[in-house]
Amino acid sequence: MNRRQFTTSMLATASAVAAPNVARSQAVHNLKLGHFISPTHIFSKYLENWVAELKEKSGGRLNITIFPSSVMGPVPNYVDYARTGVADITWFLHGATPGRFPLTEIIQLPYMVGSAEIGTQVLNNPEVLSLLAPEYQGLKILYLLTHQPGNLHTSSKPVHKVEDTKGLRIRFASVTIRSFIAALGGTPVGVPPSGIADALQKGTIDGCFIDYGGAHTAFHLGGLVKFTTEMYSYVSSFGVVMNPASFANLPPDLQKLIEETTHPRVATVGKLWDSADAPGKKYLLSEGGTAITLSPAEDALFKKIGAEDTAKVLAELDRKGLPASKVHAAMKAAGDKYSKTSFSFWKA
Repeated sequence: MNRRQFTTSMLATASAVAAPNVARSQAVHNLKLGHFISPTHIFSKYLENWVAELKEKSGGRLNITIFPSSVMGPVPNYVDYARTGVADITWFLHGATPGRFPLTEIIQLPYMVGSAEIGTQVLNNPEVLSLLAPEYQGLKILYLLTHQPGNLHTSSKPVHKVEDTKGLRIRFASVTIRSFIAALGGTPVGVPPSGIADALQKGTIDGCFIDYGGAHTAFHLGGLVKFTTEMYSYVSSFGVVMNPASFANLPPDLQKLIEETTHPRVATVGKLWDSADAPGKKYLLSEGGTAITLSPAEDALFKKIGAEDTAKVLAELDRKGLPASKVHAAMKAAGDKYSKTSFSFWKA
């Protein structure tokens, strides 16, 4: 074989080897994204816009179909849908899987952060995220997030002070909020997100802890809750995660596109959730609701009970061998850092 024949042979071999990689990079990659909330919710729309952006920027090569409103199955299953590959990407609620994410749920303890902008940045802070990483084995975290701080909404009895909560049956969003309700003298009641409106209508609960935005576009509680005690006392946390194999099977440029459009935008995601507060409040008031502002003394008392409950929960987790106090300290330090440059409902 002369040099020209040798060179031609090598080029042909190289082309044959490269062909599958070229075909893979040019192929259309169809993925599934599942979540549990109505398409009308503000974050549902954010995900729709993200999916459209990915499709446009990939030239149609990254095509993601969204399955909202628990179409795939019950709310507690969404984290495992991503883990097992039933879905490629999911948005899930930590509070729907009690005991699965005890360290992440520390962000949900009373009065941890004053806004979703702060809370979402805290959860994605490198030090905090490294401490939480063991809870996400078998998942690729795109980002974690929180909603804006929630309030106490009641159907018939206004809550102006701590003693008004005694005996009220209140729906909780997570185990941390369940503990806080009990500390306030209320009776915590477990109700899935989709059942809140029905439980209020039937009178099986007297109220719920939820953010204004959720009371509006997610669950449409107008007319069902008559009073809102504005405490801005807790956040619920969520994850947007991906099946690791689904991510690994994408060509590098599409992996990069997903990376660039998720984690770097966490502050924007938090601001989006905070922006839902004012329209949610306007909606409830237009449906006959009343907003209650706590007196400084009662506000301080609620916060004191929250601090006592936080210490109790952290001690229980520490006794189980979890680094709860370490995670709490890291979250508080990050929260203090981001609160200097971010919006807070506590300062509004």
